[in-house]
Amino acid sequence: MNPTVLTILISSLGLGTTLTFIGSHWLLVWMGLEINTLAIIPLMIRQHHPRAVEATTKYFITQATASALLLFAGITNAWTSGEWSLTEMINPASATLALTALALKIGLAPLHFWLPEVLQGLDLTTGLILSTWQKLAPFAILLQLYPLLNPNLLLSLGILSTIIGGWGGLNQTQLRKILAYSSIANLGWMITILHYAPNLTLLNLILYIIMTLTTFLLLKIFNSTKINSIASSSTKSPLLSIITLLTLLSLGGLPPLSGFMPKWLILQELTKQSLFIPATIMALMALLSLFFYLRLCYATTLTMNPNPTNMLSSWRTKPNHPTLILLTSATLSILLLPLTPTIFTLIP
Repeated sequence: MNPTVLTILISSLGLGTTLTFIGSHWLLVWMGLEINTLAIIPLMIRQHHPRAVEATTKYFITQATASALLLFAGITNAWTSGEWSLTEMINPASATLALTALALKIGLAPLHFWLPEVLQGLDLTTGLILSTWQKLAPFAILLQLYPLLNPNLLLSLGILSTIIGGWGGLNQTQLRKILAYSSIANLGWMITILHYAPNLTLLNLILYIIMTLTTFLLLKIFNSTKINSIASSSTKSPLLSIITLLTLLSLGGLPPLSGFMPKWLILQELTKQSLFIPATIMALMALLSLFFYLRLCYATTLTMNPNPTNMLSSWRTKPNHPTLILLTSATLSILLLPLTPTIFTLIP
C-alpha cells in the first residue's frame, strides 16, 4: 500500500477514536465511530483476496447496522428528552438500544457471529488493529453510559460471552479464530463488571490489549496462522517460544502471570456484590478458555514440527521484527501481577 495512503488511514483511525473519546454530543460520537469504521476498511481489503473481500463485506454490513442502531438510539433519546448529551440518556429504551448497538460493534455474544469469520479473513496486522484499537471507541462510550444501562442485561451479555468464548474456541485449529473467541470471552469479563466497578473494566481492557498485542506480534514473527504451523516456533527461536507460552497462559488467566490480575479482582468484586452464581459460571468458563490456550502451549513448546534436515536454518537469518515493542508488551503481559496494589491505586 502507498505510504501516503497508509498514513492517512492510520491518522483517520486515530482521529475517529479521539473524536469518540472527547465527544459528549451523540452526533460527534457517532461521527467518530463512522470515521473509525471507514478508515479500517481499506486496510482490511488491501490483500485483494476473496476471503479478505468477504471479511470486509461482513464487517462493513455489521458495523453499518450497529451505527444505524446507535444513531437511532441517540435520536430517540433526543426526541423524548430534548437532550443530545451522551450522559443524559434518560430513556430506558434508548439506553438498551445503544447497548445492543455497542455490543454488536465490539462482538459481544449473542451478537458475536461476525467476529471469528472476519478475523479469519484478515492478515495478522489488520487483525491486531481490529482486536485492540477498534475496541477503544465503543468502550469509551460504555464507560460513560454505565450508570444508565440495565445491570441485569450487562450481566447476561457478559456471562453469555464468557460461555460462548470458552466453548467456541475448543474445536478451532485456526489461530485467528481462537484469538477471536478469546476476545469474546475477555469482553464478557469486562462487560459483567462494568456496572459495579468500571475501573476494573478499564484495567481488564488495558491488560487485554497488551496481551493481545504481544500474541499477534509473536504470531507475525513466526508467520503462523494454524496450530500445526506454530509447532516449528521452538526450533526457530526457543526464547520466543517460551515468551509465547507465558503470554498464552497469561491470556488464560493463570497465576502468577498478569492475566490473572483482572480475573481475580473481578471475581472478588462479584462476590462482594453477592453474585455468587455468575462468579462461579465465569470461573468455570475461564477453565475452558485456559484449555485451548494449553493446546496452543503444547503445540508451541512440546511438539516438534517434521522438517527436512537439509533446509536453511531460519534462526540464522537477520531478524527484522520490532524487538522493543515486543519486549515491552511481553514484559507487561507476564510480570504485572506483583504490582497489583500499585496499579489499583493509580486507576480511579
